[in-house]
Amino acid sequence: MDNANPDIEALCLQKGMRMTDQRRVIARVLTEATDHPDVEEVYRRSTAVDSGISIATVYRTVRLFEEAGILERHDFRDGRSRYEAVTEEHHDHLINVETGEVLEFHNDEIEVLQEEIARRLGFKLVDHRMELYGVPVDRDKKGS
Repeated sequence: MDNANPDIEALCLQKGMRMTDQRRVIARVLTEATDHPDVEEVYRRSTAVDSGISIATVYRTVRLFEEAGILERHDFRDGRSRYEAVTEEHHDHLINVETGEVLEFHNDEIEVLQEEIARRLGFKLVDHRMELYGVPVDRDKKGS
């Protein structure tokens, strides 16, 4: 998947949000993220830019961005809420349960199958989320 995030600061300005210097730093950290950071990681990255940013400010700002529909929260069964920018391009997630790494993917066959399942059950699909959880296949044993 392409890791190009939308410009979160620009989206905030479009929605009429007041952008303080600290919010700008947090928005930039989230825009530049190529992973799905939790609030503590956003805080760590933000304080590397501006040591005056508090964890409470990061929590409030992330919640504000989420409520505005700019960020999406994910709970990948690791006890942390993790975030990514909302994009127009749909994708699903494969989570490595050993490392917590999140891989994004899109598969047209799966998308068609989900639509078909909903239709068979008498529904029109309006939204969905797919999260797959796995462990890496041991390549050394695979060839034996």
